Amino acid sequence: MNQKNENNTQTKTSANKPLTVIGIILCVILLPILIVNVTLIIKSYVNKDEVPSIGKKVPMIVMTDSMYPVIHSGDLIICNRVDTSEIKEKDVISFFDPSGNGTSVVTHRVVGITEEDGVLAFKTKGDANNAEDQQAVKAEKVVGVYSFRIPKAGHVAMFMQTTAGLIICVILPLILFVGYDVIRRRRFEKANQADTAALLAELEELKAQKAAKEKDVQ
Repeated sequence: MNQKNENNTQTKTSANKPLTVIGIILCVILLPILIVNVTLIIKSYVNKDEVPSIGKKVPMIVMTDSMYPVIHSGDLIICNRVDTSEIKEKDVISFFDPSGNGTSVVTHRVVGITEEDGVLAFKTKGDANNAEDQQAVKAEKVVGVYSFRIPKAGHVAMFMQTTAGLIICVILPLILFVGYDVIRRRRFEKANQADTAALLAELEELKAQKAAKEKDVQ
């Protein structure tokens, strides 16, 4: 291939690099979000009495400042499902509120461990609260042990649960991903067609030069 064709190939390769970078970014950022969202949505419908989880990781949105300054309202926290016998004092746990409606989940610190009717139970208290919670939390009510938080990501997670959030965070990323793939394939096909045409033109040129030389020899 001559220098001109090599330059054209290099130019096309360079032009495709931005699309390749965009595709990698979409895969790295959007696909995990899609997978997590879809998994949590499906699990929330299939097991309405359980907090949706991914493996042993339980993501939850904090709605109050009862654990301030360790955890803030609007944070997204990740808890680990563990054997309740491993829970120790000063651990922060998430649990179905024994004083609530049976579905609300609270995240407070363990300040004491006891037994109620032979069942392991935990006395809890919010760091920002003045008094302990009224009722001890039985082991069966524990969702998991707090691991870490993602500041203010809870607001994003709540938005994802709305119709607009579903469109922006699920449907739109899918459209972008499919659109990127279509554009990438078309560019690749055009580049191949251009390269093929250049090669054919070069072959025709070589044939013409050869024929001209043979004619001069005769």
